[in-house]
Amino acid sequence: MESLYFLQMQKINKSYDGTQALKNVDFSANAGEVHAIVGENGAGKSTLMKILAGAIQPDAGKFILDGRSVQPRSPHYAFQLGIRTVYQEFSLVPHLSVTENILMGQMPRGRFKWWIDWSQAHHRAEEILQYIGFTGVDVSASISGLSVSHQQMVELAKAVAQKPRILILDEPSAVLSQEELKRLFGLINRLKQESTLIIYISHRLEEVFQIADRITVLKDGETVGTVLPKQTTENQLIKMMVGRPLEAIYSQRKSQPDDIFLKVNKLSRTGSFSNVSFSLRRGEILGMFGLVGSGRTDLARCIFRAENPDSGSIQIGGESVKLKSPQDAVRINIAMLTEDRKRDGLIMSCSICDNVGLATMDQVSRWKILRRRKQKELVQAKVQEMSIRPAQLTRLVRELSGGNQQKVVLAKWLLSNAKLLILDEPTRGVDVATKVEIYHLIGELADKGAAIIFISSELPEILGMSNRILVLKEGRVVGEFTKESAGEETLLACATGIKINP
Repeated sequence: MESLYFLQMQKINKSYDGTQALKNVDFSANAGEVHAIVGENGAGKSTLMKILAGAIQPDAGKFILDGRSVQPRSPHYAFQLGIRTVYQEFSLVPHLSVTENILMGQMPRGRFKWWIDWSQAHHRAEEILQYIGFTGVDVSASISGLSVSHQQMVELAKAVAQKPRILILDEPSAVLSQEELKRLFGLINRLKQESTLIIYISHRLEEVFQIADRITVLKDGETVGTVLPKQTTENQLIKMMVGRPLEAIYSQRKSQPDDIFLKVNKLSRTGSFSNVSFSLRRGEILGMFGLVGSGRTDLARCIFRAENPDSGSIQIGGESVKLKSPQDAVRINIAMLTEDRKRDGLIMSCSICDNVGLATMDQVSRWKILRRRKQKELVQAKVQEMSIRPAQLTRLVRELSGGNQQKVVLAKWLLSNAKLLILDEPTRGVDVATKVEIYHLIGELADKGAAIIFISSELPEILGMSNRILVLKEGRVVGEFTKESAGEETLLACATGIKINP
């Protein structure tokens, strides 16, 4: 027998412009198994999976699927082999409906080939969504009008519309709430029972230990090893990933919060949140936690004036301010890192230099003429300070790993010397080592007197980073906790309405 495994990838190699992305990578997995792949950003995880999905071609290597040699030479051929992929970047068509996206290429026809049976199509899409455990989505609605988490649901539904033999999930939980994550794990377990191989890529190690049967670690494009979750620890896994154990993940604060810098009074936006009031001190990190639909992101966008509230007021430094746009917010040193960096935080087709310097163009202009040399000097210093790799200012942002893209967004706002930073999911989609860098950077900013709103779906980092924590549910503040009085169970109970602590 040539292979004992359902899938075997042998000696996979891939290089780009002389840089070795994958070097003799071996990967084996069984049908009905959840096999996790972990590693730092740039370790080669996504490249390996894109090769398996036929999106890119390897320089060398061999593939054995169910006992026979294959070569996924295109996405279409991989699809015929039963390989489905849910990438970090959505592959949905925004102007089409949920049904059209789920059933793309397989819409049911009526008596005439040119006629689509829309009633049957919508019914089939609803059945698929129900099967994966996600209901309450209007299948006739346009994708562009859905939240990020609902778009992820549609991606999953699209992938399992026809039973896959192999399902690749690349950071599937990054935009999901705790409840939605439970549903995702339920779907994974059902697919396991149907002998589907699930390849699960995630930076959230607690998820990996919870769902994976085996874990393969990649580092610098090479296979470090494969371990069983029950026979290893999180710290051992981190050591395999980064070459060293990570101590003191969350920064040790050196200073205490000062006087009140931001005061929000009865801020409301119809359909999003209502009568939200809170204060934030200089040097304080205020955590905001809530499930999807809690209104936390809409609230943050209204403070930054990316959206307009219907009523309420905001005070900065004791003075009332009436902002009309994000430009007004930036002028008074407010910055916002958005939850979707590729859509709202970066210009993917532009260079590192152009992106980092975007918010400070006025500072490096004279008579409205941009001084490129001055901008380059400032950006270069910030890129080196934040260890953005590669440190080539002309490199396009779309060519960077997710962690380095996130650093570019942070660098943009840090260059503006913002006094109020609104950070919405600042560590989404980045590896453990980069998370630690971001945590320590945020802590240093707070120690220097910055007021920080820290929004996250990850309870451990909310608890680890925050001085105080606000919990939102259905657009209202339903709880406020100190760092000492909060716990994961307490926050989750508050967010779901089981426990109220006004």
